[in-house]
Amino acid sequence: MIAPSILSADFARLADEAAAVAGGGPGEQAGADWLHVDVMDAHFVPNLTLGLPVVESLRAATDIPLDCHLMIEDPDRWAPGYAEAGAKNVTVHVEAAHDPVMLARNLRAAGALAGLSIKPNTPLDPYVELLKHYDTLLVMSVEPGFGGQSFIPEVLEKVRAARRLVDTGHLKLIVEIDGGINADTIEQAAEAGVDCFVAGSAVYGAEDPGRAVSVLRDRVRRTAPHRWAG
Repeated sequence: MIAPSILSADFARLADEAAAVAGGGPGEQAGADWLHVDVMDAHFVPNLTLGLPVVESLRAATDIPLDCHLMIEDPDRWAPGYAEAGAKNVTVHVEAAHDPVMLARNLRAAGALAGLSIKPNTPLDPYVELLKHYDTLLVMSVEPGFGGQSFIPEVLEKVRAARRLVDTGHLKLIVEIDGGINADTIEQAAEAGVDCFVAGSAVYGAEDPGRAVSVLRDRVRRTAPHRWAG
């Protein structure tokens, strides 16, 4: 799965930017699987982006499922609103959630998949049992807060660990990665066991964002054909 991040898109043209990665009809290139939406509150991370009203407007402007990544304080209070707005997947940070089990239940009850994210320096092991309540694990491969950062390869050990837990049946998760993903690093991430790849500048910094999505997908197909289902 390829999830272009609109953090790297033109915020004044979000509907057009979503359309640019939507893909064509039969016989044309496939588009983005999810559209990644980074919500930042200038408290949990030192940046401010967009919030629920923009997500609601974007939901009405595109058929691409929205993958909302909430880098915010008090997600227990605010995250269910994004699920109610129609997001396909709503991801919260384990470092910010007060009651992550109840939050996962609330997200699912509101109609979304429940995602849990961990920062680059946050270990995976303490949260393995907690992940049984979640549908997606988002491993951050940069420090959250800003786009355009360099990929941190050390986080792939956490990806490999999560992949083993999924493959052995201990967890049932989509393993997602976010940060510094481009045509080079996506192969490392695919080899480690990632299912869903968030890419910002690699897509929206390209002359043809739709073509950039196809290039990334092709690299994953070549690197991990045994897991490719798209």
